[in-house]
Amino acid sequence: MTTIMATQGAILRLRTSSSSKSVAKPTELGFLSSQLSGLRISHAPSDDVINRISLPSFPGALQPIVARRICPFTGKKANRANKVSFSNHKTKKLQFVNLQYKKVWWEAGKRFVKLRLSTKALKTIEKNGLDAVAKKAGIDLRKK
Repeated sequence: MTTIMATQGAILRLRTSSSSKSVAKPTELGFLSSQLSGLRISHAPSDDVINRISLPSFPGALQPIVARRICPFTGKKANRANKVSFSNHKTKKLQFVNLQYKKVWWEAGKRFVKLRLSTKALKTIEKNGLDAVAKKAGIDLRKK
């Protein structure tokens, strides 16, 4: 009797005889773990050979925090553009927003607030004031 189990492109074959129960050798398990890379294999002895394969769980707390290249005040983000060579050959490229880390004086809080904002947002803040721009964008400055 042959049991065949396929997961994520890897095929798992275990042979068992009906009279005696055989267990996979450690070398086979090492081969299987290297083939499945990241899957957890556990052996539970029951009527035949039953392998339980499950994906590892990743809690949300372990996910890395990545700063996105988006201005929180204006909503500006990267633009898809063509890079045009001398021979008029076009290749795709990204034009990123000019984001800067800046300490801005917050009059209502009587302190400096460190922000990562675009230069366009900085000009808008100088014109309209930090409170007005933050209120329009829906940003609470007390948290920062």
